[in-house]
Amino acid sequence: MIKTKLIYFLFSLLFFISGHAQLATNITKGTASFYAKKFEGRKCSSGEVFRQDGLTAAHKTLAFGTLVKVTNLANDSVVIVKINDRLPKKSKRIIDLSRRAALQLNFIPQGLAKVRLEVLEEEN
Repeated sequence: MIKTKLIYFLFSLLFFISGHAQLATNITKGTASFYAKKFEGRKCSSGEVFRQDGLTAAHKTLAFGTLVKVTNLANDSVVIVKINDRLPKKSKRIIDLSRRAALQLNFIPQGLAKVRLEVLEEEN
């Protein structure tokens, strides 16, 4: 009886830990920037036309259409954006946001912000 409970406990613990480990891989921290005005109206890597007034962003690897919650670590402002473009592989930024998203995160004057990214819904 005790052996069965111990085995059940260990499997439950393993299941709990693996679930939280998977969630943690969907959260990253780094530096965000926002698109220059010259990109307005240009085609994104996804084929969409870039608009500064949209809530969109570029990321190195996330699939196009993925929804990401971005939190400004300096002021706790939050915005949800859709990934529709690619950052260069060698970029030091983890995300490049539309101007509207940067406004909502309150970092336009600074140009850059330390942020946390949480994947909400990943496109397949």
